[in-house]
Amino acid sequence: MRHRAVLSVGSNLGDRLGTLQGCVQAIGGLPDTDVLAISPVYETAPVGGPAQPDYLNAVLIVSTGLPPLGLLAAAQRIEAEFGRVRTQGAVRFGPRTLDVDVISYAEEISGDPVLTLPHPRAHERAFVLAPWHDVDAGASLPGRGPVAGLLAGLDRHGVRRQPDMVLRRPGPEDPPKPSARALIS
Repeated sequence: MRHRAVLSVGSNLGDRLGTLQGCVQAIGGLPDTDVLAISPVYETAPVGGPAQPDYLNAVLIVSTGLPPLGLLAAAQRIEAEFGRVRTQGAVRFGPRTLDVDVISYAEEISGDPVLTLPHPRAHERAFVLAPWHDVDAGASLPGRGPVAGLLAGLDRHGVRRQPDMVLRRPGPEDPPKPSARALIS
């Protein structure tokens, strides 16, 4: 059985747009997973953490047969493929080559410390809600309500849509990177 999931992707180091496009391709290359929609790209000021460059952010809506923890594990392997290192004691909210967050999975609500659903801070983040609203104006964050209403209550300063930056859906002419298949094993 397939489920709808919402993923937030962001990058603020290196070739940010190229990294996000590679991430879209890698997610599209996961087994039993299709990228249904890709939001416009936003450039956003960092939230918390040390001084760092602005992020590029987008939201993907996917259909997947992977279970929630399987999707999270695949997302973390994709992050690692693009140079993200997760170490104990690392700076929280620090700069990243790639960040992939599972925002919601079906309508699940879970307090699992490994994967809290929906994402525990999504309702506070315009850089998640604005692109999500662009791609699904009727979306709702489980347990929190309509994305439009949540977004209306947030300060959108520092969240800027980039109309000249576009992420493409994976297609037959763009096979996933060879290493993307290794991400699922």
